[in-house]
Amino acid sequence: PPPPPPPLPPPPPPPPPLPPSSRRSQRAERRRDQPGSERRTAMATRLQFENNSDIGVFSLLTNAYCLVAHGGSENFYAAYESELAEHIPVCKVSVAGTRLAGRLCVGNKNGLLMPHTTTDQELLHVRNSLPDSVVVQRVEEKLNALGNCVACNDYVSLVHPDLDRDTEELLADVLGVEVFRQTVADNVVVGSYIRFTNQGGICHPRTSVEDLDELSSLLQVPLVAGTVNRGSDVVGTGLVANDWCAFCGADTTSPELSVIESVLKLRNAQPSAIVTDMRASLIDSVS
Repeated sequence: PPPPPPPLPPPPPPPPPLPPSSRRSQRAERRRDQPGSERRTAMATRLQFENNSDIGVFSLLTNAYCLVAHGGSENFYAAYESELAEHIPVCKVSVAGTRLAGRLCVGNKNGLLMPHTTTDQELLHVRNSLPDSVVVQRVEEKLNALGNCVACNDYVSLVHPDLDRDTEELLADVLGVEVFRQTVADNVVVGSYIRFTNQGGICHPRTSVEDLDELSSLLQVPLVAGTVNRGSDVVGTGLVANDWCAFCGADTTSPELSVIESVLKLRNAQPSAIVTDMRASLIDSVS
């Protein structure tokens, strides 16, 4: 009979275990290698305007453009430019000779409304700076702090109950939104007490559960009651946001920041995909 086969060699010893830091780095590498797993370095950015954390007074952010007050700290403008300039124009403006761009104007990806006190030069500068698809128009309205009186995304808006009917029609025509006369936690200046995008929103911390449900149903986005700037209930002035990015006052705490990022769905947002979808819809509407 043939001789028996030689015994198999013993298996090699297992490799020594990786230190925890190496294991973490390997997992991070695998996540980075997965398609669609790119992450933004900052989802919501804290900043201030000349030691003022009410940044929504001095800036306005939409999915198509960003307005920033002219003449402020260069760091304030640079913070917006570093996050947004690859995707949308960031424009330095003055409105009616002031730096209150966020409180005097209201806009979305379709248009921008400015108060009747805006000068011809200011209006021309804004029109030349924004995309051609954005309609820019002045409004004759006694409640001329439009940013305080109107809150909107790309599809729907909440307005001060006493807003003029002609202004309501302009909102519908220029911004392409449905208009609802509402209060937020019994406050008529809705633009100061709610901030919402096409993804979600945050409103005055004393908004009742019933009002939250009603507003969420009107806007068709999830809403939470919350604060910015270490407990401030004026969320419209302490926060500006679009569908992939947000900026809030420097006093905003980490728990407040976490709520903002969660309800606005910023953690997985990709600006390139959102801007591409907007351009595709624009091309469809033109053709």
